[in-house]
Amino acid sequence: MAALTTDNPRIIEANHDEFPTELPVVASGVIFDGSFAGHSGSTGNVRALVAGDNFAGISVEKTDNSTGAAGAKRAVLKRNGVLCEVAVTGAAGIGDVLASVYASSDNDLTLTSAGNSLIGKIDRYNAATGRFNVLFQALGVRSL
Repeated sequence: MAALTTDNPRIIEANHDEFPTELPVVASGVIFDGSFAGHSGSTGNVRALVAGDNFAGISVEKTDNSTGAAGAKRAVLKRNGVLCEVAVTGAAGIGDVLASVYASSDNDLTLTSAGNSLIGKIDRYNAATGRFNVLFQALGVRSL
């Protein structure tokens, strides 16, 4: 897959313990609905995830700050939950349940840890579709 260029809403199981969080977006950044978001190491603001970023959550709506300064817009992110029916590169089936899952871009999941961003673990495998549910969790980041 490739980085997102349009919205790609994700199916996320309801989690009554978590409300979406709003975090400031980098200058000139666009985060699409369904993007994996990461913290920019240089600014602390969020952006469409780049491999190696700290995982900040999954965007639940498009945030277009393409003409704005850092923090001019805030992304609405789901920081934990279960991402449903997704492809995970390197995962082959039921034997991969509980394997760590990493994002290599704002749209791609993999079992490869090197250089990528940890987002969670495989929770379930659907043999009928060959897809996985991923329990995701953004850690250690708070917005003031």
